[in-house]
Amino acid sequence: MSAIATSGPVPATGHMLATLANLRRAAQRALTPERDGFRAESPSLEGHGNWYSRDEAIMGTAIRVELWHEDAAGAAAAMAAVIEQMHHVDRTMSPHKPDSELSRINDGAARQAVAVSAEMFGLLQRALEFSRLSDGAFDITFASAGRLYDYRQGIRPTAQELAAARAAIGYEGLLLDAPSQTVRFARSGMRIDLGGFAKGYAVDRGAAILRSRGVRNAIVTAGGDSHIVGDRRGRPWTIGVRDPRRPGELAAVLPLADVAMSTSGDYERYFDEDGVRYHHVLDPRTGASATGVHSVTILAADGLTTEALSKTVFVMGVEKGMRLIESRKGVDAVVVDAQGVLHYSSGLRQGAQLKGASK
Repeated sequence: MSAIATSGPVPATGHMLATLANLRRAAQRALTPERDGFRAESPSLEGHGNWYSRDEAIMGTAIRVELWHEDAAGAAAAMAAVIEQMHHVDRTMSPHKPDSELSRINDGAARQAVAVSAEMFGLLQRALEFSRLSDGAFDITFASAGRLYDYRQGIRPTAQELAAARAAIGYEGLLLDAPSQTVRFARSGMRIDLGGFAKGYAVDRGAAILRSRGVRNAIVTAGGDSHIVGDRRGRPWTIGVRDPRRPGELAAVLPLADVAMSTSGDYERYFDEDGVRYHHVLDPRTGASATGVHSVTILAADGLTTEALSKTVFVMGVEKGMRLIESRKGVDAVVVDAQGVLHYSSGLRQGAQLKGASK
């Protein structure tokens, strides 16, 4: 077990970290592993057993909706609406579907301004806000280099290819025109990818759909991103953060309610070559995998923010990343650095006992 580092004074807030004495054994018995670092505890049946769940594979990841409802038909309709929203995000924002809106932008925006939907334009505006906030640590134009990696096949760009791709990276070259609702690329070879927050946005939309249908207790998960609606009918949802280097082990256990949560880790999509890990969280300034951190978990009110900041802090590193988190009201972080040391923000309860990730 490695050391635990805290950031500044630690007053209690709504995001409470659980003591392992109370939660670790129960969590390890009840949690089900997910591929992107989340384990969500399935609630035991209460009352008439009106917990319902549905699982799908969408956006290249595991999607799960779990909720409490008074009747099976209402639950099925609510879950179907969430799943359809996930398919909509996939159809619109996938870089792998040639007919997606994102692909249409990438195909044409270097030649001329491309008209986009209000939804897409709003997301691009948010992307630029995060880029400015992070001084470029978050930058959706990283895709100019990101498209050169194939983690399943163990393929990475040559030094020459990476240098050429870096010349196209830079959020300043992503030009938005609000009156015409268009986007244009100022640099040849520029591409964008919304993978930095598309799943977070999708779970937000899913949670909003459930709330609009009167659901008050639910969780919507897309890989490493979750949005929790309410609680588990009087108890928090127990969420475990995966130990980045020991499969099946937990770095932290979090009891949560009415919050979004995202984890980014270097164990999600990666390959190792000559002792170097090449993973999908790229530093836009270099086009290479960010170093210094194994995983970042962010808590905030919405999943778009948590996913974007999880990538941002991963790229910025512990010191700069934690300073950014401390400056954001209502945002908390748990970071496992490259030495296996666990860091958490001052918004988390003082004296919380966390299992240190292994070195």
